[in-house]
Amino acid sequence: MPIGRRSAGGGRGVRGQDGDPRPQTRGDGEGREIREVWAHNLESEMAYLRDLVERYPYIFMDTEFPGVVARPIGSFKSTSDYHYQTLRCNVDLLKVIQLGVTFANAEGKLANAENGGPCTWQFNFRFDVSEDMCAQDSIDLLTKSGLDWKKHQEMGIDFDLFGELLISSGWVLFDDVKWISFHGGYDFGYLLKLMTCSPLPTEPKDFLSLLQIFFPAAYDIKYLLRTVRPATEKTGLQALADDLQIQRIGSQHQAGSDSLLTAAAYFEARRIFFEGEIDDKKYRGQMFGIGHQTNTNTRSTGFSSQPPDGQQQGGGGMPPFFQPFTPRGQMAELSQRDPIPTPYQGAKNVFQFGGKDFGKVGV
Repeated sequence: MPIGRRSAGGGRGVRGQDGDPRPQTRGDGEGREIREVWAHNLESEMAYLRDLVERYPYIFMDTEFPGVVARPIGSFKSTSDYHYQTLRCNVDLLKVIQLGVTFANAEGKLANAENGGPCTWQFNFRFDVSEDMCAQDSIDLLTKSGLDWKKHQEMGIDFDLFGELLISSGWVLFDDVKWISFHGGYDFGYLLKLMTCSPLPTEPKDFLSLLQIFFPAAYDIKYLLRTVRPATEKTGLQALADDLQIQRIGSQHQAGSDSLLTAAAYFEARRIFFEGEIDDKKYRGQMFGIGHQTNTNTRSTGFSSQPPDGQQQGGGGMPPFFQPFTPRGQMAELSQRDPIPTPYQGAKNVFQFGGKDFGKVGV
């Protein structure tokens, strides 16, 4: 590693050892702690992590966001294009609520494993459920998972500041730092939005090119598994963890816990299905459902907040790769309090976004 390349922001060398004497939030006492990050401790934690990533350059990531509030309407080159346009408009319209990151090394050793310190950080962003656009069903789900909306409103992290710190963190722009997610298009989309302060690219290929710049070593576990697991099998993160007999630490649908589960699932899947080695040429920079399908003349004319008869949300009815999807099946109505996007040509519940038409979910 070139000396000093991650010195931006003054964080390099803040701590020379893995040990961290600060009190922990929660965990299982075996080096799997989850540290909460809010506005007041953001800069100190990022300074620590600028040093930590030098020794633990595998970053496992998950986000929580306020659902899906819009779907594209019209003709698309492929179902992959439809999937991406759904992702694009929702990431551009909405705000990320949580980011979870878990640090490990190439052998699967979690950060701070020897001393019981944190290996996972959960970043909590500013979000106001009374003002910010959201899907109410998703907010209800996150509430049941334990999110404290008052704290998010009053103590949440500023998006612009986090974007600045992320760019100078040493986590991004380097090809020896590997980012691993599960069904990660939305996750990476939100991080790209935070760093670029710009809408996502209109075309999937341009999104993947931008991803390659900021995350030159990005991997999607769901894409990895499509080559080794039948399409008929359940393909959610929790289902995979259950199959691999991995125990969750923390609450489901919280980003820190999900990122920690992603780490455990990756290393176990790598051992079982890939003989301990992932083929970079085949899997690096590939996102599940984005940029892989070639069929043409896909058309979407409208959407319901419920899946078609005989189909499960995010699952059955047809192989998951060919079915229009959203992470964790979040297909909920746009909250009545949310602002309505500018109408396109006066059409009710339809608006134009970057040359594409979109409609509200559930109308």
